[in-house]
Amino acid sequence: MTGTPITAHGRRIVSRTGGLSLILSPRALLLGAGLLFMLLILALVALTMGRIDVPFAQVAAILAGTSNDEAASRIILGIRLPRVITACGAGAALGVSGAIFQSVSRNVLGSPDVIGFLTGAATGAIGWIVLVGASPLPVAAAAVTGGLLTAILVYLLALRDGAVASQSLVLIGIGVGSVLSALNGLLLARGQLDNAVMANLWLAGSLSARNWGHALPVALGVLLLTPLAMLCARPLRMIELGDDMACQLGVRVGSCRLGAMAIAVVLAALATGAAGPIAFIALAAPQIARNLVRDGDMPVLTAALTGAVLLMLADVLTQALSFGATLPIGRVTGLIGGLYLAWLITRSREL
Repeated sequence: MTGTPITAHGRRIVSRTGGLSLILSPRALLLGAGLLFMLLILALVALTMGRIDVPFAQVAAILAGTSNDEAASRIILGIRLPRVITACGAGAALGVSGAIFQSVSRNVLGSPDVIGFLTGAATGAIGWIVLVGASPLPVAAAAVTGGLLTAILVYLLALRDGAVASQSLVLIGIGVGSVLSALNGLLLARGQLDNAVMANLWLAGSLSARNWGHALPVALGVLLLTPLAMLCARPLRMIELGDDMACQLGVRVGSCRLGAMAIAVVLAALATGAAGPIAFIALAAPQIARNLVRDGDMPVLTAALTGAVLLMLADVLTQALSFGATLPIGRVTGLIGGLYLAWLITRSREL
């Protein structure tokens, strides 16, 4: 049997098993632990919030299976816990998706909500809601289909001489997103009234009335695809140096880029299918993670935790400041994201 040698190289810990190696950053591990602790605290706070107050002690007893209060158990396990899992899953999915797209496009603006992939996922979901209905699993599948078709279209339009220029990917994505946004409005105008109203509410981005049909697909998608994204992190970092340099280092640039984009599109589409279009998270989470980790690599796991924390924090604040009204969380994050985007563009000009 082969052992698992662990060696330290500067500020990183390298663990090798056979032909595989795992590079760990102590700073990233500490940061990840802190983000995970913050996420758990926010999740517990969210479970206590609602029209019926449920104290922390009772929430803990329900989660542990020792509570005899059936009404409170139904509220926590049937209504609030799916909402929390949906928020965590969608936030993590958007964080990982944003990290991949920003690496592939070599542009801080290259997130799926800016370059139109979330709009494409929304087109698939809205089309299904308007024409068929709002069942969670079919809507999620339609969102994934719409996102993948949009990604293929943008990729093919940006392809020049066998390569994709990062600037072209962003600009073409923005253009395609604008066309699809107009198509979404047309679908809402032409659909039946009840389905159109339901689709319009979904389009605002919401965590209200989430059930396990919304929570499970995005949670499973994050658990299955995040490890694959972590495997792509190092080759993508090499591709950021340039396609020629990456090829000399043994990276299969085309297949790596396509595989990473497929992972990112599916994650973004699953998040959209679960909670509607949520702006800002995919744009900001990778940048916040990079600034916190400071080791140069693509922060997949840290971006996932940061995205989950951001969306959970937005949900908790939205519920706390709603004044009795149901605020669409997508509109709230969109407002914050617009201010952040304006600051980011201004900062880029200065640089």
